[in-house]
Amino acid sequence: MLIGGRWRAAAATFTVDDPATGAVLAHVSDGSRQDAHDAVTAASEAAAGWRRTAPRQRAETLRRAYELMIADADRLAALIAAENGKSLADAAGEVAYAAEFFRWFSEETARTSGSYGESPAGDTRIVVTHRPVGVAALVTPWNFPAAMATRKIAPALAAGCTVVLKPASQTPLTALAVARILAAAGVPDGVVNVVPTTDSRGVVAAWLADQRVRKISFTGSTEVGRALLKQAADRVVNSSMELGGNAPFIVTEDADLEEAVAGAMVAKFRNGGQACTAANRFYVHADVADAFVAKLGAAVEQLTVGPAASGAQVGPLISATAVEDVRALVDAAVAGGATVTHRAAVPAGLTGHFVAPVVLCDVPPDSPVVTEEIFGPVAPIVTWRHEDELLGMVNGSEYGLAAYVYAGDLRRALRLAEAVDAGMVGVGRGLVSDPAAPFGGVKQSGLGREGARQGLEEFTETQYFSIGWSGA
Repeated sequence: MLIGGRWRAAAATFTVDDPATGAVLAHVSDGSRQDAHDAVTAASEAAAGWRRTAPRQRAETLRRAYELMIADADRLAALIAAENGKSLADAAGEVAYAAEFFRWFSEETARTSGSYGESPAGDTRIVVTHRPVGVAALVTPWNFPAAMATRKIAPALAAGCTVVLKPASQTPLTALAVARILAAAGVPDGVVNVVPTTDSRGVVAAWLADQRVRKISFTGSTEVGRALLKQAADRVVNSSMELGGNAPFIVTEDADLEEAVAGAMVAKFRNGGQACTAANRFYVHADVADAFVAKLGAAVEQLTVGPAASGAQVGPLISATAVEDVRALVDAAVAGGATVTHRAAVPAGLTGHFVAPVVLCDVPPDSPVVTEEIFGPVAPIVTWRHEDELLGMVNGSEYGLAAYVYAGDLRRALRLAEAVDAGMVGVGRGLVSDPAAPFGGVKQSGLGREGARQGLEEFTETQYFSIGWSGA
């Protein structure tokens, strides 16, 4: 663990395993509630100094973190691939994306915002400013262990907050590596604290009960997010929640199918489908469904499956439980009338948590593989003919994180995009994430935004000064 600038061991440890082989990668300190308390103490003691640090200095520190991360990209990518299982290409892409948050927010740090104005009565002047919210508790998932950490740490530090971070127990090594980079970049002791643990509920509950913690930023399932919001309500803790998704992927009858398939391969199979923004359900116009499925299926059958070290395009899922969940969704869909039309080959003899990427056709719109978040390499196809019918299916979900639209006419694509209940819509592209864009969803997909200027504002509070003014 990293607490107050010191690396220290816990009374117990847990193992981090390679999902491709089951081999033990490392033994990591298993943080306790006392460790969680100590981390908040360190963050609280460092808060005043970091808040007073000039914005330019904070910016330069984040910029150094970006440069150090890029310089260490190959090692970090190998580490992500080892503990997460994703392909080396996906891992390298994540490192570049994760580092970009340090660069983007280094540029935003010095761009302070506020306003000065005259009251309507003319007898006061109104000065509006923004200040750091305080100690921020950050909770990140396993599917993007570098990017989910930097997407929270960078804006928090830019705003002048100190942080306590709990990474996922499946992938804590990357978070610890990021913490070392921040220390090397000159982040003062106590500003960033990392507490890996298998007692996630206990550690986060301890943070939410601590009067010194004023912010919770969580990325994970909607179920856990609801529970954390209930705990945060007890002290009215400032909350940002990036929760589950069930992204629709819409293909109209006039869409360029080559482009749509290329976008689908990115939106669905990046990180083996283990992304909250992953295309989860494909709505393809009936007139082009056969052609789209043929092209998509051919691309899926060419995917290589295996450990990252083998150069495979699709790695293992994160755990045996994840494998069981994905297979159960596919089996239920088939039992309900769906057909597996295309499947990638999984080499014999693999011992890890591998699942074959598949395409499912004739899928009932109410099948669990459509209504639930898959988090695996499965592409269920639902056909449609009328836009009213399409939008009813698309917006019938309780989730609203991401969506994708492919149409031949840009005006139609934008009209469909505006009609979709989602916080982010990829129009003619299968990737929506960008540090310069506000990432987040609507409905049960969360509260608040990460990235862009909005991501920085999530870690600030507005304050105004009413200044008496007697006039000339």
